[in-house]
Amino acid sequence: MRRLLPPALDRPDDALDRTWEPAELAAAYAYPEEHLHGRGWLRANMVTSVDGAAHHGGRSQPLSHPADMRIFGVLRALADVVIVGAETVRREQYRPARERPGFAERRAAAGQRRVAAIAVVSASLHLDFSLPLFTDPLVPTMVITGPAAPRHGLDAARAAGAEVITVGEGAEVDPARVKAELVERGHTRLLTEGGPRLLGAFAEAGALDELCLTTAPRYVVGTAGRVMSGPGVEVPRELALTSLLEESGFLFGRYQRV
Repeated sequence: MRRLLPPALDRPDDALDRTWEPAELAAAYAYPEEHLHGRGWLRANMVTSVDGAAHHGGRSQPLSHPADMRIFGVLRALADVVIVGAETVRREQYRPARERPGFAERRAAAGQRRVAAIAVVSASLHLDFSLPLFTDPLVPTMVITGPAAPRHGLDAARAAGAEVITVGEGAEVDPARVKAELVERGHTRLLTEGGPRLLGAFAEAGALDELCLTTAPRYVVGTAGRVMSGPGVEVPRELALTSLLEESGFLFGRYQRV
């Protein structure tokens, strides 16, 4: 892995293509501490092909790479909560976050729990609560839904041990209030892994602070959607490219709100 932006690191060998250690990736992707007190920081981690596809055959794995998975693991190890849409949970067969070697002391020093909690956003609560995501997490999985969510779904979520959070009006979840609700509960390092509709909703609501985007040197053609989907914004919104890494032709960009 090479750092393309900012320029090469202090030591000459740091500019060479090599495998970065988890501690180096953690430093490169550290949450901006100045934003963690008060409003929190919501970052997204997504992958795209060079022709703009967010998945192939309904899953992101065909676009991934070992370096992408290393960064995926580090981003989870840094987060308090991983927010994900219900459809992505179903398609990607989500499991609970697992402990990452070398991060226990870091998390303890930051006052974090052993692992990030997974927070599933769902209006319908059509979820399989018998899955390990709900039955076998190290910390309770969260379910974020609207106040008018189906009673049977709420009962099933609570019976499975999930922490139920209601945000918004009616059955729909208000994306602008999800972040604030989690921050109020003490979760300031937030990560979303999509899917595109959820990420689009966060972006449209102005809640997204950062996009970590892997660009795979692959194309898929077809009709797969982009990393964000939704009605759209009236004027394109600016992001600043603050970091760019490369490995085996895969680009790992870090874009922050301006």
